[in-house]
This record gives sequence, structure tokens and C-alpha cells, in this order.
Amino acid sequence: MLKREVLRGNSNFSAVYNKGKSFGTKYVVLFLKPNNLTYSRFAYIASKKVGNSVKRKRAVRLMRESYRLSPLKIKEGYDVIFMARNTIDGCKLEDVKKSVEISLKKSKAISNGEV
Repeated sequence: MLKREVLRGNSNFSAVYNKGKSFGTKYVVLFLKPNNLTYSRFAYIASKKVGNSVKRKRAVRLMRESYRLSPLKIKEGYDVIFMARNTIDGCKLEDVKKSVEISLKKSKAISNGEV
């Protein structure tokens, strides 16, 4: 059974990249686009510029955990892509969490009661 909160498909990714907005920080770039659904879909990616497969997987885990621990959450009805920059290699969770929170604040798509 597939989780509905996971963004999938090349067409969905292309739509977020081409029609969405981006918010960059030192370690993470946040891409955001409304999706007209009652829930938000997330994707965490790291390109080969980040490093080998071990470094890319660590970057994805850091971003996922940073968003999970963050008190700031995205409103319902958005497609969200967290993309790791190559500077994320060797970073601590606290640094990535701070970077994720800054990009979330820049996006102004934070749910009510969470700021």
C-alpha cells in the first residue's frame, strides 16, 4: 500500500519545479506548489552532487527528521520538495533543522497556530 503523503511521478515533480516557488537556504532548497487536495505531499531528494549513495541517504534522513522535529508545519494542500544542497555533507541535525525552519518561514505556507 502506497502512502498518500509521498509525492510521486515525473509529471508531479516537473509541475512543482516549473510552476511552484522555491526558497533556498544554506543546506536546503524548498520547492512548494498548491495541489488542490485535502492533504500535502512531500518528497526529500539529494542529487549526485551531494556525494555517494551513503551521503545522499544521510542528507535525506537529516531533512526528513528535521521537518518531523520542527514545530513549523506546512498547510494542507501543497506539494513540497526538500532538496539537499551539496553543503549538507558533514552537517549536524541542528544545522539542517535550522535551515529547514528558515525555508519554511520564508515560504509563508505555515499552518495556523504554528509560529
